[in-house]
Amino acid sequence: MTPAKPAPGIHRAILSLQRLTDLFRERRRQLARAVDLSEAQWRVLEEIDEDEFMPSMFARRQDCAPAAVSRTLRQLLDRGLVAVSIAQGDARQRVYRLTPSGRRTLRRLNTSRERAIAAIWEPFSADELERFIHFSSALGDGLEEHRRRGS
Repeated sequence: MTPAKPAPGIHRAILSLQRLTDLFRERRRQLARAVDLSEAQWRVLEEIDEDEFMPSMFARRQDCAPAAVSRTLRQLLDRGLVAVSIAQGDARQRVYRLTPSGRRTLRRLNTSRERAIAAIWEPFSADELERFIHFSSALGDGLEEHRRRGS
C-alpha cells in the first residue's frame, strides 16, 4: 500500500526547519569560537556552572562517550577555565568548578548570546512567539513519540 501524499507545504516546512536547525548550530559555533571555545567546551562550562556536575551523567544526557567528556574537561583544565578538587567525604568523587577566568569566559559568551537574542527574537510580537512555542512544542512532542515507537 502506498502512503498518502503529504499535505501541500509539509516538505517546505521540513526544509525550513532544517534551515533553522543549521543556522542555529552555526550561530552556536560562532559564539563559541568568539571566546575561543568549541561547542562541547561551552556545554561543559555551562553544566559546571550549574550545581553538582558529574561527567558520567553529562555524557549520558549528551549521548556522547565518557572519554570525549574527559578530553573536554582536560582541555578546560589546561586552559585554566575549570578547577577540580576531591569531594569532601568521598575521595572517589571530583568536584568541578569554574575558575574566575572560566566565569569571565561564560559571561562574555552569555552577553553575546543575549545580544543576538535581542536582535533576532525581540522584534516578534508576544502572539507570534506564543504561536511558535505552541507549534514547536507540538512538533517536538510528535517527533519524540515517533522516535519512541521506532517508526
